[in-house]
Amino acid sequence: MREANGRRENDRDGTNTRTSEVDVGLWEPTVRLGHDVRFLLAAVGGGGIRIGREIARRHLRFVETVAINCDPRVADSEEFDRRICLGSDNGPAFGVPATAGAAGQIARAAEPALERVFDGATFVTVVASLGGASGTGILPVVLEAASRSAEVLSVFVVKPFAVEAERRAVAERAIAGLHFLDAFVEKHQRRQATLTVLDNEELLRQDRRMPVRHVPVVWASRIADHIEESMLTPVETLLDSQRIPQIALEESFPRVPPTVPSSLGPEPPEEMPPLYPRMAGGAPSPPADVELTFEVIASGPRGPEAL
Repeated sequence: MREANGRRENDRDGTNTRTSEVDVGLWEPTVRLGHDVRFLLAAVGGGGIRIGREIARRHLRFVETVAINCDPRVADSEEFDRRICLGSDNGPAFGVPATAGAAGQIARAAEPALERVFDGATFVTVVASLGGASGTGILPVVLEAASRSAEVLSVFVVKPFAVEAERRAVAERAIAGLHFLDAFVEKHQRRQATLTVLDNEELLRQDRRMPVRHVPVVWASRIADHIEESMLTPVETLLDSQRIPQIALEESFPRVPPTVPSSLGPEPPEEMPPLYPRMAGGAPSPPADVELTFEVIASGPRGPEAL
């Protein structure tokens, strides 16, 4: 894939949006969406899977879905095409990691297997809810694997409510740490990756009576709209016209970097482009005739392997 020169400025409904264009080369009319051009949604951790489940239920065309977690209950997430449990050589009967660090170690040991999840994917959308254990720990490894394989990458991370002070602080540290993922940052600088922070507190300001169970539904709707409007529809339109596609990725709403406490160590370098648009867009699920699968990726002393 070659990065196209130039940007297109667009003002829609009074909201200024910046669009970056990626030249994906000359595609023949016989290109099959979902085969030659693959769309993948990866839901990471418990909170990310709750959002991904709502997206998957929309059955967006051509989109493959995968749930990744350290919790063996991921096997019950039948809305997803693939369900992957990162665990031990003993299979799914293991304890869920209590900390993000422990989950990260498990994911790092299973990194070669995670890379196979994204192998051959053209457009990848990753959603994760931060501030807990599994999702926070797994996300950096997933992003590195996805960045090395995907042509275009959209990442959505959810910050907890302000009343969840400790979890919110963990989320902010995790978001700041994404600045140091070389593969992801390089792809972002080439305008082939975006990071969108979804702040639960923003929803609370908009509607203080919103039930907590509705929060994943709201974020899922915004992410699904992003996949539809920024990935599926442009690709279909450009293939139908038999032109050289210029796949548009929108970065909507003002960019607002999170506040990083000084105790976290050095902040990201000033010259690095900001990665933080405030709101959202992104991805979905399987046709009824798709056979769902569940895998355990072991991370014992013999190294990761897909069972």
